[in-house]
Amino acid sequence: QVHLVESGGGLVQTGGSLRLSCAASGSFRNNAMAWLRQTPGKAREFVAAINWNYGREYYSDAVKGRFTISRDNEKNTMYLQMNSLKPEDTGVYFCAARTSTIVAYEASGYTYRGQGTQVTVSS
Repeated sequence: QVHLVESGGGLVQTGGSLRLSCAASGSFRNNAMAWLRQTPGKAREFVAAINWNYGREYYSDAVKGRFTISRDNEKNTMYLQMNSLKPEDTGVYFCAARTSTIVAYEASGYTYRGQGTQVTVSS
């Protein structure tokens, strides 16, 4: 079992920055972990992922170059630094984990999810 709790969402203007945090507990250290988002009118989508053991990062084309995923082994916490935010980044962001070290690029590939945190980017 993996328990995930997100924090750090909020309201920001276009071009601004936010950092999301995901506190993890349980059996997650051998897993791939990711950030997913649900934007209005769209299905839940993959944003970024990291292999916890090796720290290798993966990004969707929509956020590549603007967002950075990272993790802190000592704090059991994963982060998503979001820069140059756009109104289309508005949505609920979820921390997620899967029972594999291999990253999935589909939201459905992740078994565990947190409750989500709202990010709103105003124009």
